[in-house]
Amino acid sequence: MDQVKVKRLKLLATIKKNRKAHRDLFLKAQEGYRKDMIEELDRMLKDAKDGKQIRRAVIMPEPQDHTPDYDRVIAMLEMSVDTVIELDADSFDNYVMDNWAWRANALATNTMYAAKAGLRK
Repeated sequence: MDQVKVKRLKLLATIKKNRKAHRDLFLKAQEGYRKDMIEELDRMLKDAKDGKQIRRAVIMPEPQDHTPDYDRVIAMLEMSVDTVIELDADSFDNYVMDNWAWRANALATNTMYAAKAGLRK
């Protein structure tokens, strides 16, 4: 099956649910990322004060926020006058199954930092 017709309001609700889950995970990941970054910068400052080699770069993948991807589709659906929307397989995979091209990488990074945020006080 290459295409499917779906009810616009049901699709809209599904995308909003997926957006909320993504955004909540991203915000939690930001907490963990900030904590990790502050700890790393504190270590670098201590090393500099202790006369050790000064590292001037921190390489840490940043949490990924793809909320605008959801927002664009939500706005389109909210403005649509159609009650039924036709989706191709790729769009269905993105919007309904929440399986975007960026998902695996974003999920791995965001989940890692979100888990760290939950472990620290």
